[in-house]
Amino acid sequence: MLSFTTPEFLWLSPLALVVAWWWRRRRRPALRFSDVSGFGNHTGRRASFAAWGGPVLRGLACLFLVVACAGPRRPDTRTPLPSEGIALVMALDVSGSMGTEDVAWSLNSQPVSRLDAARRALKLFLAGGDAPDGTKFESRPGDSVGLVVFAAVPQTACPLTLNHSVFFKVVDGLQPKGGVDAGTNIGDALAEAIVRLDAVDNPKKARVLILLSDGEHNVFKEDVPDAKKPGIDRTLKPREAAQLAANLNVKIYTIDAGGEPPPGSTPDMIAQRLAGRQALKDVAEMTSGKAFHATSGTDLLAAYREISALEKVKDQAPIYRKHFEYYAWFAGAALVLILSTHALDRTLWRAVT
Repeated sequence: MLSFTTPEFLWLSPLALVVAWWWRRRRRPALRFSDVSGFGNHTGRRASFAAWGGPVLRGLACLFLVVACAGPRRPDTRTPLPSEGIALVMALDVSGSMGTEDVAWSLNSQPVSRLDAARRALKLFLAGGDAPDGTKFESRPGDSVGLVVFAAVPQTACPLTLNHSVFFKVVDGLQPKGGVDAGTNIGDALAEAIVRLDAVDNPKKARVLILLSDGEHNVFKEDVPDAKKPGIDRTLKPREAAQLAANLNVKIYTIDAGGEPPPGSTPDMIAQRLAGRQALKDVAEMTSGKAFHATSGTDLLAAYREISALEKVKDQAPIYRKHFEYYAWFAGAALVLILSTHALDRTLWRAVT
């Protein structure tokens, strides 16, 4: 379908009628003869063409110039861009406990690690495909996706991008962390992801954060003596980060993959586990999101399926990378008409008085 780059120029189309009218009304130069009695009353077809041909062709030339300025073009349907989706950052826990192989991905399958199960579910959520239970995920190619990983310290593993293949390569290379990076810093991980989403320059684009963790926020810099000195940053608590997200209209979905406290846990351990789960629930509620509890592949896929339904993007008109431009053809046609009319006025359409 033909469209225009600057359709405002089409408002000048009536100028073509003005040009034709003015040229018809103007007094034309002519060949002068002392006696025209020999010509008789010769007002045949050529005379009509001479009277109306110039105004009509010049009017058409003016119209073609206006259309050329409007930039006529036709999209190359072989180069469509995906419809614009949401801006999504995944904050993924990669602490040592995420390497625990206690997640049943499907019925009668060998348990996989929590990190591997999270990786598989995230791929189905974004790339689409058939889940183990037979249900199908629709792909989300229009979503800008980013990845923040965290243990004791969060870091951006992949900034927001539409190149999902690059994103998946980064996800495939993730490994659980331990040693000096042991811990679960949920508050700062949320803050890091919020910073990435706040950089999105389209105010109409929905910004969504998905947090998946199997533990509780347990990194507190203010507990360290040096952290109380001026100039030393402290760790954000999850609820503080959630308030920041709410202020910036960032919706947070949380997935608790930690399961129940193991048998033989002390009352303090049980209370800590329940408090961590409640904190994730509060984070989601503060940002109009939703909290999920997932200890199996089925639970994870159910959570992502619900998130996908809640963050469904409306279909939009297709956008194309390339167009076939036709302004040069219309400008060329206008030039040919002007030159042809000029030549005809001096030959076949020459007036005699």
